[in-house]
Formats: sequence, structure tokens, C-alpha cells
Amino acid sequence: MYFKKGRFSRQAHVDLPEGTVEEEYAREGFFGRTSHLYRTEAPVGWVDIEGDLRPHAFETERLPGLGVADYVEGRVPFLQNADCELSMAHISEPMDYDFRNADGDETLFVHVGEGRIDTDFGPLEYEAGDYLVIPRGTAYRLIPSEKTALYVIETTGAIGIPERGIIGNHALFDPGVINVPEPAPRNLEGDRFRLKIKRGGKITTVTYPHDPFNVVGWKGDLTVWQLNIRDIRPILSEKYHLPPTAHVTFTAPNVVICTFLPRGLETGDPGALRVPFYHANIDYDEVLFYHDGDFFSREGIDAGMVTFHPQGLPHGPHPKAIEAAKTKERTDEVAVMVDTRNPLEMTAKALEVERKDYWKSWMTE
Repeated sequence: MYFKKGRFSRQAHVDLPEGTVEEEYAREGFFGRTSHLYRTEAPVGWVDIEGDLRPHAFETERLPGLGVADYVEGRVPFLQNADCELSMAHISEPMDYDFRNADGDETLFVHVGEGRIDTDFGPLEYEAGDYLVIPRGTAYRLIPSEKTALYVIETTGAIGIPERGIIGNHALFDPGVINVPEPAPRNLEGDRFRLKIKRGGKITTVTYPHDPFNVVGWKGDLTVWQLNIRDIRPILSEKYHLPPTAHVTFTAPNVVICTFLPRGLETGDPGALRVPFYHANIDYDEVLFYHDGDFFSREGIDAGMVTFHPQGLPHGPHPKAIEAAKTKERTDEVAVMVDTRNPLEMTAKALEVERKDYWKSWMTE
């Protein structure tokens, strides 16, 4: 069943009725039933919000506890639920133990720095812009060659690549660009080697008389992945603003990871929206980690910051972004979005680095 009432646009996101703004009201993360509401005022034109649904912004590079010498202890969570935990970690010195997460998969996004990651499957050299996907139960050790800042996405479910349907298996990125490790000896000195295992949030330390990374060969389809953002090729449309789901990079049960990269704006139709449309993605919380570039749709946002928009409250571009987009032809931003089906909770440390007035940035009076 499909209904049309009142004044509306013939094509979503194009040629809006004069004097209106468009809000996309959607289920299932833009995959389910959808309606477009044409309002006379933006749904973000509030003058006050009281309660938990206020939009939040965090200066995550200032989280208390970042930079602790111990990598595991120095990972600082700021948002979490039963399906995932989002943390930041700074590491400057090589880890003096190996680490295995038995609670879930880890996706490490390298925000700053470079170095090497040793794994059960072998080593990989990493750099800024890398995703390092580490399956649950895989041991690894980080050896930074320069200070490294990591955005850590831990999921209880397995990380995978989304179904791509009619656009084909080689869209967004060809699976052939994913790097995987090859076994290589570490030649570590000493006669005791520690492996720390996280299970149920607690740490168990196992000590071996030999290097536990003693794999000389492997085969299979479960391993560590490395994908750099330069190998992701965004889907573009000159005449239609695509939903965030067009930029999905990885998925896990109840969690979606998207990568927003520099791309051409909708210059093929003068009536097409060039900025993210107002939307009420009411089944998902939305978290954006800002990695690099000019974040023109969000005022006052710097690299390394995170915004958090809980489900239930519409959101969209800031007023100045709408005007700025009229003369822009390309975006110049890199951001990682995590959408979660179940509500996220802010940690106490997140509240310490929150920009308390972020929600006011949409206000025009």
C-alpha cells in the first residue's frame, strides 16, 4: 500500500514543494517501509530539549585514561550496549604481551599513526586510514612506529561484508583489495611469553615458554582483514542524495559500519538536495567518528570528535551547511559511522568530554 496526501515531491530529495523541508521517516535503517514528510519548518528547529535524546558530541581525544602504557587498560569506552562497545585507544610503545579478545570481534580504525600488528596469522604493516578487522579469539600485538590513535569497534557478533545486490560484489571495494597476513617468525627474545585474554570483561593471563605466534602456515576464510579507505570507491548519484546505507563497509548483528569519503555532490539536477536530508531513522542509534577533512554538514566539529544521535529524535544538517552546499560540488570529509539497532549508553568518561551545548547548534533563535 502506498498513499499520497497533501503537497509532496514527485521524486524523493528532489524539487521539494516551495516553502517546505523534507524529512525521511524510515524503518530498518532505510531498508524498510518509508514515508517522506514535507514540513513547513525543519524538525531540528527546537528551542529546548530536556532528556536523554539530546544530540551529543564528544571530544574523544581527551577521554580520561587515554595514553595509559598498558594497551588493554588504556582502551577507553565511551558508548556501549549488549551488541557493541565503542572505545578510543592511544599507544606509543610496543605491547609487551599478546592480546586475545574472547568477547567479540574487533574492528580497529587507525585514526593517526603507523606501525605493525602481529597476529596468529602473521604480521601486517598498518597506517592511518586502515581498518583492521580481527575475528573473535585471534591473538594480536601492536608495535607502533609512531604514536597511534585507534577507534575501537568491538562487536559481539561476527563482522562481515554486506550484501551488495544489484550493484555487484565488486562495488564499494573489490574483495581483492583486502590484505591478509602471511606467517613470519617474530624472533622474540626471552623464555616467557604472556598472552592476555579478555572474557566477560575480565583478563586472564597465560604464560608460555615459547612464542605463541608459532603458525607456519594457514588456510581458510576466517582471518584478519586490512582495508584502507583509499581502496573504497563511494557510490555516486548526480541527481539523487543516496542514503547512508549506500556507504556500508562492514556489518555485524544489530551493528552497521559505514565509511563516508570525499565524493561528488548532486550537481546533475538543480532541484536535488546536496546535503544529508532530515531523517528519523527510528530503529537505529547513529554515531559518527570524524577522521579527516571539512565536515561541512556539522558546525564546530574537529577531527577526532564523535557525534551521537539517539533514535527517536530527527536529525540532519546544520542551517549553515544548507547554504554552503548550494555552491559546493564535492564533499571533503572522511568519517566512520556506526549505527546500532539497540540503544547505546554513554559512559561516565564520555560525559566528561561532552560538548554540552552541541544540541543548540541547530537553533536559529
